[in-house]
Amino acid sequence: MHPRPPTIRDIAREAGVSVATISRVLNKQAGVAPDTRESVLRVIQHRGFTTNPTARGLAGARTGFVSVTLPMIEGSYFGNLIASVVDTLDEHDLRAVISPTLHQHDREVGLLNRLMHGTTEGAILILPSESSAELGALVDHGYPVVVLDPKLPPGDGIPCVSASNVPGARDATQHLLKLGHRRIAAITGPRGWIATEERLLGYHAALAAAGVMPEEAIEIESDFNRAGGYAAGSQLFDVEHPPTALFAFNDNLAVGAMQAARERGLRLPEDLSVIGFDDSDEAALLTPALTSVRQPLAEMGRMAVVLLTRLLDGLPVDALAVELATKLVVRESTAPVF
Repeated sequence: MHPRPPTIRDIAREAGVSVATISRVLNKQAGVAPDTRESVLRVIQHRGFTTNPTARGLAGARTGFVSVTLPMIEGSYFGNLIASVVDTLDEHDLRAVISPTLHQHDREVGLLNRLMHGTTEGAILILPSESSAELGALVDHGYPVVVLDPKLPPGDGIPCVSASNVPGARDATQHLLKLGHRRIAAITGPRGWIATEERLLGYHAALAAAGVMPEEAIEIESDFNRAGGYAAGSQLFDVEHPPTALFAFNDNLAVGAMQAARERGLRLPEDLSVIGFDDSDEAALLTPALTSVRQPLAEMGRMAVVLLTRLLDGLPVDALAVELATKLVVRESTAPVF
């Protein structure tokens, strides 16, 4: 059995310095004392440590390419994130190599292997589904990575950027409560996802503050797709005491539920108020226009690039978990309870 090759963390531990210092030495950057640099190079030579020679390499070569992985390239959510990431990379004289994973975990793991042995300098992973151990392997091998809108907890030492889900969901629910609604249903995303769990926390917190008990019968788990919203909405409208308001955990779910409501003859918002999350491009174009929680997608993409460029330059990242504020955008799909 062959011994495990040393990682950048192994080298840092043996040399008694930080991973950032190792990165500066590998890339021949300033800011490292001569004796420290010499000590690090001795450890590197002794341990036979090598990085990807076609990417950054011991000589500090730069390819100018950054991998951007995401489940799919469709819809305004992914479109706005990608546009922001690509534009900001361009400002830093970097180019994106975009790799859709189609929500296939084996495909994502294959991509991770190629990241470490390919020609990209670092990666921005949008909604990745790999485990914290798999992501940690990238960091252990000295490959810079930032997770954008993590699906699952990314693990220690992995920078990530997301929206403030808990306050956003609380604002949405409080808006419906202020309109007089007390039977407020929720169509959630898949349980276990960070976005789902945090939005549930905000939803429940707002209900509790208003003295309203949550009801399992009007909390339906779905899949963040329109078809899931339609199915969940149909289920909600069959309960003995249907809700007067509905909080969908993204705009796709809201659109599907609105279609189901219309097929039942419900008037929007007279019979049912609906609120979404994302504030997608089409939210303002719906009839009625959809009240939604705006995620700062452009700012999230920009921040992810900023964090990655700091890692590429061997600079410290002050905050590993960055949350950007959401904003409630009130439109015509919500109204006082009748």
